[in-house]
Amino acid sequence: MWVAAAICLIAFAIQASEGDLTTDDNLYLAIALIAVVVVTGCFGYYQEFKSTNIIASFKNLVPQQATVIRDGDKFQINADQLVVGDLVEMKGGDRVPADIRILSAQGCKVDNSSLTGESEPQTRSPECTHESPLETRNIAFFSTMCLEGTAQGLVVSTGDRTIIGRIASLASGVENEKTPIAIEIEHFVDIIAGLAILFGATFFVVAMCIGYTFLRAMVFFMAIVVAYVPEGLLATVTVCLSLTAKRLASKNCVVKNLEAVETLGSTSVICSDKTGTLTQNRMTVSHLWFDNHIHTADTTEDQSGQTFDQSSETWRALCRVLTLCNRAAFKSGQDAVPVPKRIVIGDASETALLKFSELTLGNAMGYRDRFPKVCEIPFNSTNKFQLSIHTLEDPRDPRHLLVMKGAPERVLERCSSILIKGQELPLDEQWREAFQTAYLSLGGLGERVLGFVSMLDLASVF
Repeated sequence: MWVAAAICLIAFAIQASEGDLTTDDNLYLAIALIAVVVVTGCFGYYQEFKSTNIIASFKNLVPQQATVIRDGDKFQINADQLVVGDLVEMKGGDRVPADIRILSAQGCKVDNSSLTGESEPQTRSPECTHESPLETRNIAFFSTMCLEGTAQGLVVSTGDRTIIGRIASLASGVENEKTPIAIEIEHFVDIIAGLAILFGATFFVVAMCIGYTFLRAMVFFMAIVVAYVPEGLLATVTVCLSLTAKRLASKNCVVKNLEAVETLGSTSVICSDKTGTLTQNRMTVSHLWFDNHIHTADTTEDQSGQTFDQSSETWRALCRVLTLCNRAAFKSGQDAVPVPKRIVIGDASETALLKFSELTLGNAMGYRDRFPKVCEIPFNSTNKFQLSIHTLEDPRDPRHLLVMKGAPERVLERCSSILIKGQELPLDEQWREAFQTAYLSLGGLGERVLGFVSMLDLASVF
C-alpha cells in the first residue's frame, strides 16, 4: 500500500512536470491509500493495546501468591515481592515462586517438564546430588509446579535472574511464527503484485513501441500497477477481525491478537483444566455423612441452619479429624473478620474444612494446639491420603492419636470398624455398602468427597 501511494505521487509529479494538471486523480488516490494505511494501522494498534492492558489487569487481579516466613511469622504475599534470602513454604498444587534452595522436604515432587523436558515428577530433597543446578535435587525452579508433598527453602534467584528467566531472555529474540491468515494474505499480495508488474511492464513496452514518450509510458505502467492494488483489503480484513473480536468480548473472551481470531475459527475442541479456569477454586463444606445419614452442612456465621446434633460422639470424632488432619491456617490479625471472609493459607479443600471447623467447633487453631503434631505424611497423588500423628491433651497419657483423610476408597480399605452413634461397630459388608451408597450419592452431586479416619490406641513407637 505504501509502494502504491508512492507510485501515485510519482505519477502526479510526472504529470505536473509536463504541465498536465487537467486531472488530480493520482494525487487523490495517493492520499486515499495513505489514509487507509494510517487509519487501519491505528485501529489495529488500539485493539491490541486495549487487549494487552486487559491481560495485564488479569495478572494483577489474580497474582501468583507465595507463602513466606519472615521474622518467625508466616505471610502470604505476591510472588513478585519475594527477595533473595526469603524462607518460602510450598505444598502440592503450588507453583514455585522463584528459584529455591530446598532446606527441608516431605515427599516433595515437582514437574520440570516445561524446563528440562522430563515428563516424570522429580523428587526434591535437601541433599546436593549433582554439580549442575539443572540436575541436582535440592533446587526447585521458578514457574515449575509442586505436584505433591511439602517443602521449605531459601530464595536464591528471582525474576530475570532465575533459570527460566534467562531462557526467556534468550528466546525473546526469536522471531514469532506467522499466523495462517498472515501467510495467506502475503501469498495473495505476492500474486497480485506479480500480475501488476507483468501487465504494467507489458503496457509500458507496447506504449514505447507505438511512439509514446518515456514519461508517458511510465505513467501507463504506474497506473496499471496502482489499479491492481486491493486498497480495501487491509481495511476489510481489519474490520472483519475487529467485529469478531467484539462479538467474542461480549462473551467475556478477550482477544490478545486480532490475527488469532482467524485461527480460533478452525478450533473444534478446547481442553482446559476445570479448577481455577472454569471455577474459582473456592470450596465449601456442603454435606456430611455420619451415623448413616447425609446431613446438610451449615456454613453461616450464626449456625442457625444446623441439621444435626453437635453433641453426637460421632460428630465430635469427625470434627476432631478434619481439624487436626489439616495443614491450612488462618492469616494472623483477622479475629474481627467474619469466618467466611477470612484469608486462609492453604489449599482449597483444607481451607473449606478449616472454616467449617471454626464455625462449628470454635477456635479451631486453639483446638489444634491442644494436640501437638508428632509427624505427618503429606498428601500425594500416589497414596491419595494425608496422615498425621498427635499426642493427647494429657501429657501423662502415653498413647498417640492417628488421624487420616483422603480418597474414600483408599480410606475404606484401611479400616476394620466404623463409628455409629458413638459405638465402634465391625465394618461388615452391610456398612461397606452403606458407605459406598453415600459416596456415590455425594459424588453424583458433583462434590469432592473425602473420607476420615482416626485411631486412638496407637503405640508410642511407630
